[in-house]
Amino acid sequence: MTTPALTTVITGIGELVTNDPARREELAGQGGLLGLVRDAAVVIEGGRVAWVGPAADAPAADVQVDAGGRAVVPGFVDSHSHLVFAGDRSAEFEARMTGQPYTAGGIRTTVAATRAATDEQLTSHVARLVGEMRAQGTTSVEIKSGYGLSVHDEARSLAVARQFTEDTTFLGAHVVPAGTSAEDYVDLVTGPMLAAAAPHARWIDVFCEDGAFDVDQARTVLAAGSGSGLRGRLHANQLTYGGGVRLACEFGLVAVDHCTFLSDDDVAALADSGTIATLLPGVEFSTRQPYPDARRLLDAGVRVALASDCNPGSCFTSSMALCIALAVREMRMSPAEALHAATATGAAALDRDDVGVLAPGMAADLVLLDAPSYVHLAYRPGVPLVAGVWQAGRPVVAR
Repeated sequence: MTTPALTTVITGIGELVTNDPARREELAGQGGLLGLVRDAAVVIEGGRVAWVGPAADAPAADVQVDAGGRAVVPGFVDSHSHLVFAGDRSAEFEARMTGQPYTAGGIRTTVAATRAATDEQLTSHVARLVGEMRAQGTTSVEIKSGYGLSVHDEARSLAVARQFTEDTTFLGAHVVPAGTSAEDYVDLVTGPMLAAAAPHARWIDVFCEDGAFDVDQARTVLAAGSGSGLRGRLHANQLTYGGGVRLACEFGLVAVDHCTFLSDDDVAALADSGTIATLLPGVEFSTRQPYPDARRLLDAGVRVALASDCNPGSCFTSSMALCIALAVREMRMSPAEALHAATATGAAALDRDDVGVLAPGMAADLVLLDAPSYVHLAYRPGVPLVAGVWQAGRPVVAR
């Protein structure tokens, strides 16, 4: 006989962000975007949200948690990270901060350290970073390979990543390793490397950029990935203008990431195709590149997601709250738009319909803030506001 799952009610929520589209018509402006409920409660059962509404109407539950008037938001969905690596590039960061420009070449430094690390060392490192993310409110994360650049090391990087998330991405086409030509390396990526990586991956990605892979090479890699059952993603238009964003729209990719340098044609293609522009403001903070213009994209009807791009070179932050604050301050997003981009649209960028929203049937991934409103995520940058995290209905962080 199966024992019924215990139910938990979180009551006393001063402000609840649901992101529930069904509540948009009830609320105007930014409150509608976030599906806000004041003086709210949430009931959790079996790892899912069972009920959401005013605290006064909450049904009885086996366990009661009092939020004490604090805000609750959906767990952050980080749709772009590079966590499987070894080594340190703090010297490179210091050099940038003293005037040297950022280029993609530093990736090769991490490749050497990653190849030399054991599986156990890589797994331990990813576990530490995922724990760091969780403590800051991230409950869903995508993890890429890309620091192996050999058949063996790309496959094992993905096998490590798969221990922590189903959203794993094969990024063999990160840069061309020393000692080989771009043409030969693309053949390797689309042949033996793809065959070894595909069993461990859901997505395939390409760094389509000066110093990495051109549009034709990226098209070849994406097509090969699709033929092996992998969904496409793309790094594009990070360092300069180029054809990567329009390639993503041509392929109908669910998302294209970076989008720092965009022409009017790029913006129009994004709006027409429905491809999400995933912006990574931590990169611009860490490289002193110009920030993407999120306001321009939103005003054109483009869906915008936010992600950390946590990696050892261009952006070694795991904080989605920092990305929200930077998006508000530097990219002209409202606090509501930025939070929505870091939760519901981040989920959409991973083609996930079970996270990023707090509504009946959705995963019970939620964050208790030590603040009365979600606005404090941008209003109080750098302050550790996460007081509690539930993942699949289980409390995983409490302070």
